[in-house]
Amino acid sequence: MAIRLHINIDHVSTVRNARGTRYPDPVHAAFACEDAGADGITAHLREDRRHMTDRDIDRLRESVTTLLNLEMAGTDEMIGIAERVRPDCITLVPERREERTTEGGLDVVGQRKQMEKVAERARRAGIRVSFFIAPEEAQLKASHELGAEQIELHTGEYCNLSGAQQDHELERLRHAARFGHGLGLCIAAGHGLTRFNVPPVAAISEIEELNIGHAIIADSLFMGLGDAVRAMREAVQRGIALRGG
Repeated sequence: MAIRLHINIDHVSTVRNARGTRYPDPVHAAFACEDAGADGITAHLREDRRHMTDRDIDRLRESVTTLLNLEMAGTDEMIGIAERVRPDCITLVPERREERTTEGGLDVVGQRKQMEKVAERARRAGIRVSFFIAPEEAQLKASHELGAEQIELHTGEYCNLSGAQQDHELERLRHAARFGHGLGLCIAAGHGLTRFNVPPVAAISEIEELNIGHAIIADSLFMGLGDAVRAMREAVQRGIALRGG
């Protein structure tokens, strides 16, 4: 079974915004990723607009030919933008102004009322709904009950650990993937994944999609964006080859 590889291009905008220039252009990055075989493009429109801007998202919607996944906080402002732009999918994520990047999974259980409202508005607009969550049964159940078609398992803890602790976290991801798949959810995963730590995650048979950004943009500094996408694809394929082994 193949795994869809979606590329998060946020940090192309981070480099652009550091100097207030028009380059590098995230839309051009999306073209390069698709040309190299990406199955989709992911972009996070944060409330503080620290990397992607509203105009970036509008232009991506006009130009992406694969699939556009909009990561966003579950706020009234953001679902309003999604209703206007109509991405193919929204992934609801937690968001705090002081964080460097998204930390931890979304607490669907604790924010159930607001997430239910946002998910319902997305479905009425014909937009696929995904929740970015920790590998916990309670969060999987809540996501399913709110009508999500997909969840994305937060792999950040796995990526930050080593040795026996990493093995334990990998087992948590395996269990969550099996449990979520049993509920009928499409299982994605992402956060912190690199060419070096992705194979064991890709080896989890229930995982159908990976969202990876920072590592690919970092690799592109040395090998070019197209080759960085292809190198990640090769690493994912090594993981798929381990399935059932």
